[in-house]
Amino acid sequence: MNHTRIVIPILIVLGLFACQNKPVELGTLEIDPYDRHVELRWNPSDAAVSYSVWVSLDGETFTPRGETTDTLYLDFVSDLGSDLKLSYQIRANRSQDTLVLASKETATRKMSDEELLDMVAYYTFRYFWHGAEPNSGMAPERIHLDGEYPDNDAHIVTTGGTGFGLFGLIAGIEREWVSREQGLARMERIVGFLEKADRYNGIWAHWIDGKTGKTKPFGKKDNGADLVESAFLMQGLLTVREYYKHGTDSEKVLAARINKLWEEMNWTWHTQGGKDVLYWHWSPEYGWDMNFALEGYNECLITYVLAAASPTHTIDAAAYHKGWARNGGIQANNLAYGYPLQLRHNGAEEKGGPLFWAHYSYLGLNPMGLKDRYADYEQENRNHTLINRAWCLENPGNFKGYGESLWGLTASYSINFYNAHHPGNDTGVISPTAAVSSIPYTPKESMEVIKNLYYNYGKKVLGKYGFYDAMSPHHDFFPTRYLAIDQGPMIAMIENHRTGLGWKLFMGAPEVQEGLKKLGFSTPSR
Repeated sequence: MNHTRIVIPILIVLGLFACQNKPVELGTLEIDPYDRHVELRWNPSDAAVSYSVWVSLDGETFTPRGETTDTLYLDFVSDLGSDLKLSYQIRANRSQDTLVLASKETATRKMSDEELLDMVAYYTFRYFWHGAEPNSGMAPERIHLDGEYPDNDAHIVTTGGTGFGLFGLIAGIEREWVSREQGLARMERIVGFLEKADRYNGIWAHWIDGKTGKTKPFGKKDNGADLVESAFLMQGLLTVREYYKHGTDSEKVLAARINKLWEEMNWTWHTQGGKDVLYWHWSPEYGWDMNFALEGYNECLITYVLAAASPTHTIDAAAYHKGWARNGGIQANNLAYGYPLQLRHNGAEEKGGPLFWAHYSYLGLNPMGLKDRYADYEQENRNHTLINRAWCLENPGNFKGYGESLWGLTASYSINFYNAHHPGNDTGVISPTAAVSSIPYTPKESMEVIKNLYYNYGKKVLGKYGFYDAMSPHHDFFPTRYLAIDQGPMIAMIENHRTGLGWKLFMGAPEVQEGLKKLGFSTPSR
């Protein structure tokens, strides 16, 4: 007799029998119920090949909701109704049977706008907390939930994206998503990594190998110092310094270590020997071959502010006025949809560039009331956003989904891998970070997009690290992928909109105020 043919069916029957009866609690199930979804988290089982999530509306009859190899699952429950009372089971799928690991009851709940913002901010925070590269604590360049990475680069970290994420980490500490002790330990890991990582005259590369600290070339000749990405990083680091400088002894030590990194950044070097402009790249092999001058207007304003603010390697104000501002040539007199733009946006003059130009430099640099001889930056950023929105409402490309509750063009993943979307380059792809990160400028309009993304698109656009990087109803394009440079501005600007935390800290740095004064800025925060 062939006993194998008898034993295997018996094991399967026993497994099914165990699942149909009262579950045996082998672990803890944590549940966070929201309006349209429920988040479930459980302890891993060594024997599990995968996990399946089952739900019941009556506590007796369970139906499957999905399968995962993770120990976190978002169950979008709109198909079951609203105001739900739910019973969940987590089952471990093992090689020969299925075992109930944990079970728990919960109920969905209506959410206020503030509660929705809490959820979006917290989920986005997790990119930089749970999703951080383990050795460095830095932000990975990308996280793909589909598991596919170009050049196997899941361990590659980004300097600029990490700088953006530091604002989120501080928000997380303040909102007690992690303890102050946990937050300090993470900051110490990041700073310790940056102290040992490759630097070129104190300037970091765009990409760094999170395991080794060695430069990962962004391009053939872009294999050394990246001044702009390093400015984004230092914007965040100075904010962290200000957060800790009056704290405990350990916090003061960390603030001093950040200050040393700040003082070692040689901004003067990037004028190529005193030219009246900053240059983006320097390579140990190719020198200044890329020869990319920072001339406005784009995302690089913070670079000039920090270069002018440097206590050790400052630049002359002429580099700002002659280089960045092009001897006044940066000014414009454009009007689109009734909204004026005061600055000449590089390559997108009439209706403005991608919206990250209104975000990256302004996570710490407070644009509210910020003015110089060229522009009122609060007005410029607000109008830039409103023009971008108005373009999407006009929708000359007739893209499906565009409207008052779905707008926002900026750089993100796209139907052709990656694209810097703006009114002059619209492919029908909406980047959630565009409207979400603009919330200080357009609070009502941005909130409409947030609610539409959550309530109407749900699982297609929201994952455990917040809204995915890009989406397009027109192209049925909903990649489950994230980019650090798009996640960071969302949580930073949500917090600035709510409490002004990042703005208060960064603008409180005395060198920043001196740098702004040197360049001729006026601001209510000085």
